Amino acid sequence: MKEYTVTPDKDASNWYVKIEDVAPTDLYSKKDDAIEQGKKMAEENKPSRLMILDENKDVVDELRYS
Repeated sequence: MKEYTVTPDKDASNWYVKIEDVAPTDLYSKKDDAIEQGKKMAEENKPSRLMILDENKDVVDELRYS
């Protein structure tokens, strides 16, 4: 199962979409844009899981695609 993460940069001014929590693939200035891209990537690469983190790096939402 592939894992995708939407996570903020160090000052939460930009948002990354990461694959397998290794390297960022895309950078977005809006959290909603990063979430939409993360959902699209996870949906296209089933089975997968998308974890959305907040500014404190806590998981606020987890979506599974099968």
